[in-house]
Amino acid sequence: MAGAMLHVLYLTGIAAFAASGVLAAHRARLDPFGGLVLAFAAAISGGTLRDLILGRHPLYWTHDRLLLTVIASTAVATMVFLRYRELPHRSLMTVDAVGLAVVTVIGARAAIDAGVTPFAAVLLAVLTGVTGEVIRDVLCGEFPPLLLREEVYATAALLGAVCYLLLDRLGTGPAAAAAVAASLVFAVRMGALHFGLHLPRLAQRPPG
Repeated sequence: MAGAMLHVLYLTGIAAFAASGVLAAHRARLDPFGGLVLAFAAAISGGTLRDLILGRHPLYWTHDRLLLTVIASTAVATMVFLRYRELPHRSLMTVDAVGLAVVTVIGARAAIDAGVTPFAAVLLAVLTGVTGEVIRDVLCGEFPPLLLREEVYATAALLGAVCYLLLDRLGTGPAAAAAVAASLVFAVRMGALHFGLHLPRLAQRPPG
């Protein structure tokens, strides 16, 4: 039962990232093919990197027809919706936060199941959560990506990953731990956006 719930949760996060890819393509004025490319790039890049690091073959998405169908269906539905209605910029951030929250905790679960150290599990969880956003922004010509622009983004994923590992160590069930940790990631990310919170720069910009 817990495994099925986690899979549903994962598909939700993948769908959110696919939608965020299309929304980013729409803002960048790309064509429908570009929207599909960004949808798949945003949705599967993080998990692909995680699996490559863990040496897992074949890659998870190559034998999951349902996952690929969810990505394609979400991308097409989002593009059709955007033909008739313009969404505010905030919608991209909200959908992206959902994807970040869910995919981060699923990445943490996969790392734990692979038997890596806690530090490696946290790192892999963060990479799973943020890689799709980086690839999406780079393909849209946004540089530096959102991740590197003083945003509370990877930090939110980091907090969620640590939360998930702690709950797992305490014996909390996978589904409950995922729900709590994902909620934390989403709350931190959206709270930072709402209150305009940013990470400090490495150095102050020179005047003028």
